[in-house]
Amino acid sequence: MGNLFSLIKLAITILRELGEEYRTVRERIKSSPGLPVNQPLPSFWMVPPVRLPTSTELPSFADVIVIGSGITGASCTRTLLRKGPSGLRVLVLEARDVCSGATGRNGGHINPPLFHDYAQLKSEFGIDSAKRIIRFRLAHLSALREAIEDIGALDYSQIRRVQKLDVHFDRDTFKEQKKAFEEWRVDMPEEAVGFYVVEGSEVAKEFQLSEQVVGVIACPGGAAHPYRIVTSIFANHLERYPNRFNLFTQTPCTGIIPPSTVTPYYTVQTPRGTITTRHVIHTTNGWVSHLLPGLRGKVFPLRGLMTAQRPGIGLPTQAGTRAHIFHYVPPGYDYLTQLPNQEGEGGGELLFGGGAVQGGRITLSEVGMADDSQYHLGIASHVQGALPEYFGRANWGAESAPAVDGAPSLEVGEKGPWHTGRVKALWTGILGVSADMQPWVGRVPSAISGRVVKLPLLAGVCEKGAERQKAAPGEWVSAGYSGEGMVHAWLCAHALALMVLGLEEEEGVCTWFPDEYRLTEKRWKNATLERLMDRL
Repeated sequence: MGNLFSLIKLAITILRELGEEYRTVRERIKSSPGLPVNQPLPSFWMVPPVRLPTSTELPSFADVIVIGSGITGASCTRTLLRKGPSGLRVLVLEARDVCSGATGRNGGHINPPLFHDYAQLKSEFGIDSAKRIIRFRLAHLSALREAIEDIGALDYSQIRRVQKLDVHFDRDTFKEQKKAFEEWRVDMPEEAVGFYVVEGSEVAKEFQLSEQVVGVIACPGGAAHPYRIVTSIFANHLERYPNRFNLFTQTPCTGIIPPSTVTPYYTVQTPRGTITTRHVIHTTNGWVSHLLPGLRGKVFPLRGLMTAQRPGIGLPTQAGTRAHIFHYVPPGYDYLTQLPNQEGEGGGELLFGGGAVQGGRITLSEVGMADDSQYHLGIASHVQGALPEYFGRANWGAESAPAVDGAPSLEVGEKGPWHTGRVKALWTGILGVSADMQPWVGRVPSAISGRVVKLPLLAGVCEKGAERQKAAPGEWVSAGYSGEGMVHAWLCAHALALMVLGLEEEEGVCTWFPDEYRLTEKRWKNATLERLMDRL
């Protein structure tokens, strides 16, 4: 996230300088992102697709409706079903296929920003809050592993511990990052165990990187197959809670009618019909402001680009054991993970993305863009050509070729067909960027939803379904992860579900969940692009 801070700051500065283009992008940011497009570019993670037994006929009522089927929706529903009363009925609406948004299109990293923005967090929120935010981010790898291990999908999900490398090509930036790292290590020495700095000629020796690299900060990290994590969670729901959980794909939410004197429930509209509910939970991240107009300009889409590439044949075999962040011309950065080799599945592909900065400037056409059926030619060109330079051409070697017929392969059949060059697949995904760079989690006020409830809502107003619900009915949200969803979404959604169930105090949420992430009207009013510029 510290890297994204710099990109957004740069974007706003440039926009102010460009006048007409500033107005165009600002208008796009403050407009509805609409519904997800029907035919996005195919993501490498999602091939072959997981065919879950989704529902087709809407029930008349569900206790909770979750809009969105990414990692936020998976975590939220898991907590609702496991922690809620035995009769609680939960339903998920997804506009496209399961996990077809940002989660199924990201880089597979579970590597939180730590020292990168620690000084900023400490300055803005104080040292205690800064430490809590850092620990919250760090908790995600273990929390995800525990959840996936619980359903027996640890190997299938490819969730693993790796060595994460912050790789720097610019001396001034590296010097700044070393200073930030030392400040963080002094304040949080236990969390900094396993972190170390390598400089100069030792970099090429230890990490097989280009001789142009000036330094590396190495640390423990994580990686995973994000699509398999989410689909495994939903598959488990469908098997374990067949009478309490429904999953509707190709079923966008097209409207929400608040409770009134006619009905004490929310009425959720879809192309399949309507359904009533006590609680509506918004987990659509980059698209969240479509149904919550008050969040336009507070959470806005940003289109990112990802690729799956064949490694050069000279590249040392370290499949699945490392993740990289490459810092090139400031503030540009790219990110890389490598799939582990798995018997019968092939593997070793490099999952590589980034390229948003072109010539020292962020590509403005991607800011506020929610269309993942297209990509930017300049960004694609950068990402398709950067890896041999980052590793060094001597280390990279000749280009590898697709597997031959009869060998374990990901090249053909329903797992492709892929492109035959270095780049097997290229796709885009939509990030949800928060105007104050923190996630938005909590109950949605009428000022943000634009929907006024016309009667007092009491916790016990509904007689249908589960009886033990302490929280009054309402709309809720968890979104705006600013490109760091894998180290925010799971526990943000877990906390939100506990709020919906009225179990915050019982589960001690205040002891581990950052208050700075809570949605409040005061925070909402203060979160503007102008304030974002001032604080960066």
